[in-house]
Amino acid sequence: MTGQHESSIRGRQRLLSKPRICERQGRLAVRFQYLGANSRVYHLLKLLFTYSGASYATGFVVDKSRGIILTNRHVVKPGPVVAEATFVNREEIPVHPIYRDPVHDFGFFRYDPAAIQFLSYEEIPLAPDAACVGLEIRVVGNDSGEKVSILAGTLARLDRDAPHYKKDGYNDFNTFYMQAASGTKGGSSGSPVIDWQGRAVALNAGSKSSSASAFFLPLERVVRALNFLQKGRKSFQDKWEAVTILRGTLQATFLHKGFDETRRLGLQTETEQLVRHASPLSETGMLVVDSVVPGGPAHKQLEPGDVLVRMNKEVTTQFLKMESLLDDSVGQNVELELERGGKPFTVQLTVQDLHSITPNYFLEVSGAVIHPLSYQQARNFRFQCGLVYVSEPGYMLFRAGVPRHAILKKFAGEEIPHLEDFIRVLSTLSRGARVPLEYITYTDRHRRKSVLVTVDRHEWYATPEIYTRDDNSGLWIGKPALQGVGKRLVNGDTSTETSAKIEPHDQDESDYVIKKRRVREDGNMVADYTLNEPKGDNYEVPRSQEDAVLRDPHGSVAECEIEPTLVMFEVFVPSSCMLDGVHSQHFFGTGVIIYHSENMGLVAVDKNTVAISASDIMLSFAAFPVEIPGEVVFLHPVHNYALVAYDPSALGSAGASAVRAAQLLTEPALRRGESVYLVGLSRSLQATSRKSVVTNPFAALNISSADSPRYRATNMEVIELDTDFGSSFSGVLTDEQGRVKAIWGSFSTQLKYGTNSSEDHQFVRGIPIYTISEILKKIISGAKGQPLLINGIKRPMPLVRILEVELYPTLLSKARSFGLSDHWIQVLVKQDPVRRQVLRVKGCLAGSKAENLLTQGDMVLAINKKPVTCFRDVEDACQALDLCDDMEGKLELTVFRQGSEIDVLVGTDVRDGNGTTRVINWCGCFLQDPHPAVRALGFLPDEGHGVYVTRWSHGSPVHRYGLYALQWIVEVNGKPTPDLETFVTVTKGIENGEFVRLKTVHLNGKPRVLTLKQDLHYWPTWELRFDPNTAMWQRKTIKSL
Repeated sequence: MTGQHESSIRGRQRLLSKPRICERQGRLAVRFQYLGANSRVYHLLKLLFTYSGASYATGFVVDKSRGIILTNRHVVKPGPVVAEATFVNREEIPVHPIYRDPVHDFGFFRYDPAAIQFLSYEEIPLAPDAACVGLEIRVVGNDSGEKVSILAGTLARLDRDAPHYKKDGYNDFNTFYMQAASGTKGGSSGSPVIDWQGRAVALNAGSKSSSASAFFLPLERVVRALNFLQKGRKSFQDKWEAVTILRGTLQATFLHKGFDETRRLGLQTETEQLVRHASPLSETGMLVVDSVVPGGPAHKQLEPGDVLVRMNKEVTTQFLKMESLLDDSVGQNVELELERGGKPFTVQLTVQDLHSITPNYFLEVSGAVIHPLSYQQARNFRFQCGLVYVSEPGYMLFRAGVPRHAILKKFAGEEIPHLEDFIRVLSTLSRGARVPLEYITYTDRHRRKSVLVTVDRHEWYATPEIYTRDDNSGLWIGKPALQGVGKRLVNGDTSTETSAKIEPHDQDESDYVIKKRRVREDGNMVADYTLNEPKGDNYEVPRSQEDAVLRDPHGSVAECEIEPTLVMFEVFVPSSCMLDGVHSQHFFGTGVIIYHSENMGLVAVDKNTVAISASDIMLSFAAFPVEIPGEVVFLHPVHNYALVAYDPSALGSAGASAVRAAQLLTEPALRRGESVYLVGLSRSLQATSRKSVVTNPFAALNISSADSPRYRATNMEVIELDTDFGSSFSGVLTDEQGRVKAIWGSFSTQLKYGTNSSEDHQFVRGIPIYTISEILKKIISGAKGQPLLINGIKRPMPLVRILEVELYPTLLSKARSFGLSDHWIQVLVKQDPVRRQVLRVKGCLAGSKAENLLTQGDMVLAINKKPVTCFRDVEDACQALDLCDDMEGKLELTVFRQGSEIDVLVGTDVRDGNGTTRVINWCGCFLQDPHPAVRALGFLPDEGHGVYVTRWSHGSPVHRYGLYALQWIVEVNGKPTPDLETFVTVTKGIENGEFVRLKTVHLNGKPRVLTLKQDLHYWPTWELRFDPNTAMWQRKTIKSL
């Protein structure tokens, strides 16, 4: 179990958790040999101040008959956790959390003693009174991941301040720590600190990264808590019921200051004499108020610097005495006598229940974890406990720019002082609704930030749930958060609100205007719309005076003409749908409107902006200040562009008159030395342009595969310019009249440094408009593909016939060296005197009809007896098959292979523009069909290749057991799983808690067998599937508890 609190800053402290097992051996008493356990934990959600993940740590048995293991609080975790303990003989048993202290760094797991069948072991007695300066100790644990680790040390201090780990995470306080130079490191969290008699005198917790100092928690409060647990349960055979362990607080932090410091704070000499006389001779100081939490019992009563003299008439200088009094006085008043600047005063304060300000429930919505602000974080941030706190923003809040640790103040115009208020407002919202949200952060606490939150329109995530901790079972039980009125969010009609865009932190609620958009629900409108709907290129809307005002009179003709057609994209990808190797969740880019009618608008943009169809897209128009959603309707399987549809009615009459489609000019093609205008949009939606010169109109791309395969442009010729606006500026290339000749698009690549280092990179090039124009014509005239609902009308979408072979050009001079004949060289030069190249085969996509027919290095000389010299020649040959309705779809290729000229009949493949439309989540891994970037590597397992692991989740069973991405699951419990349907059928028969035997095959071809334990409570099996009839991504639970 890993504590996740290590600091990279030299000199900071760290919590100690890392791999592996605690064994007891050495010259300690033999009877304590097998008491330690290696605890393996995966913590599931970012709750309070923890991170989801999988980790290892140490624990040890303190009650054998009841099955109780002691470890650190940062191991037990305050949120949902699943843990297993492995004893020295490799017996593995499940353990469940039964208590984690709200403040101090200790907690308990329980296990079934009867589950240990082959090991004789004993419990370790706790002896807090045995700790003393100079005591020789041993720290027994799995330090630094070693299976056996016994570190020696000597207790040097018993009164060290509690270590400070993080400013925004867990820290212990109001207690002393012990210190020794034992040099413990990660993995030893929860290790017992043992004296020569084999008794635990302290609990290992943290260390200092810049020295050998280790910090141990005293055991007095641990013994108290353990006694409560033991009184509540006589043996493991009794049904476990939650035990109340009273803990009191004043919501104030005290530090122990020496008498020299208290004098400087103004402590009277008489008071010091009184305290010294009433305290042991070893006493060196007093307790001083360090901080007070707003809204707590001590707020406005105590101040930093106040020196505590007495509690309930008793001189109190030690944390233990103070905490004992508070724990025994929950709900009662205590009297504190203090001095402030030498002036004595007395206050009566009510002791609060510490558990009441430690959240035992949270809301999960759209991947976000929201709960009342805990005492720990309220102390860190100096906010009042119970405020609406964002532990993890998830997707919906991430889209709005709400950070982690935010405090939500106002939602949809209503104040939300409590989480229940947030849930109440959320339950009134429909899917797709956009509402304002105000929040503050601890780094900028005095100013509210205002953002727009968009409620998920698609079912990216499960419906909102409230999870409550069940201390009887150790589980967190979920139930629907939105009941009754909340059904609107789950099943309500789709309603999308549009507004002038508000950038996070820049504008307040009064700056936006909302317009309603109504979506037609008539999914049966499949009429021949081409007879009644004007074509986009000829569709004209009256130009209003407002439209003219938006134009920059100082811009070029091309800029003024093209600006009304430009659109700024902001694209978000849900973490639940990061398919096809997409490398980010947030993209920006500029697109151009290529079609605009009363019923549909289409925008073309590069695929480094819209990478996959499972996206939420917001479109901001240069011609009119409005922001509306868009939906992906076509992703070209080869070329670097996507088509996104929008609803023109959402623009309103004024917007519709200002926005128009660009004029596409496919011929003549651009030539070297030709002047063009590069026009795009800045982030502030200002048109920017410059005149440039084409330096290379047909530069062939050569982009290598990324570490995690994702879309990369292949078989493409792009346009290069002499000057541009940098690698992040996209737009269009036009002639002087503003007619679009190319998209200036962004391309994604990965730069690799050495063998282990890489960095994502992007560059921009021109994409000829001809391929976009061809697809547009098919959409308008009526395609042959599957119908897709766009703005309430079903429209058949085009199919693309392609030769699934990756090609690259080679100069004819190089081809001659490989043995290509003079005859063919002359034929190819005559065919294309400019390029002077021949296409060679780099590889065939695995699973394609061309696989095993063409080999690497083949030179493609002609297709159907017609010489080919560029990628477009190959595309034209494929399209010719569609025109002649060739059912076989085969091309006759003349290739030059190893000195011989041969004819090969090669099949072509037909692909749609939908991209991946189905993903299954099983045990925390995301499964899909292998996408083209994977197949382009040229390998698919013979055992079956339809269950490809594209991603995995932190804290999930696959994380715990090591089933990571970039591999196929080919067998489950010996049963083949060649496709997703078979996989679902096989895994449906596996129950919760059962171990599963998997056979996998990695991208590099290496097979592997591993086991994995299914957890349906926290990780049910579900799928997301795109439904073209509703144009919605729909979520379905396949199996859960």
